[in-house]
Amino acid sequence: MKKKEFCHFCGKQLIEKKINGNTRLFCEQCKEPIYENPIPASCLIVIDDTEKVLLVKRSAEPKKGFWCLPGGFMELGETPEQAALRELKEETGLSGQIEMLLGVTSNNSSQYDTVLMVGYLIKNYSGHHKAGDDASDLAYFHPDELPEIAFESHKKFIRIYYAGYAE
Repeated sequence: MKKKEFCHFCGKQLIEKKINGNTRLFCEQCKEPIYENPIPASCLIVIDDTEKVLLVKRSAEPKKGFWCLPGGFMELGETPEQAALRELKEETGLSGQIEMLLGVTSNNSSQYDTVLMVGYLIKNYSGHHKAGDDASDLAYFHPDELPEIAFESHKKFIRIYYAGYAE
């Protein structure tokens, strides 16, 4: 992971400084610590009428070629729900209605350090399936026949769904 070197407010070089018992990046010009927080993202468990889960095949790193749930990073001004539904449309061509929150977890990332992942369930959706954005393929999978899943947080949400919400 790349380390921040310059203040995003004034552009001055950052130093490391002990603040409240933690070593943090600090801007001497602004007299402010630079807090580094997890990157928020959301994903969706999309279930068809045979209880299969929709997965997309990644066409970009990290984990290019692996399967994962539709989802991605939140953008400024979006709620986690809006981000999930936007990513669903971009990656699969589908529009959906969120049924429920499945949970919140975090995932370690070599690129972003920590990703805060919010998972939702969708059973009511419409549109024509078409892989798009950073997905090279998409398919529905029975829980006993899942391919290798790219991210631990996605595996967790799949387990949560089939352990307690599958019909």
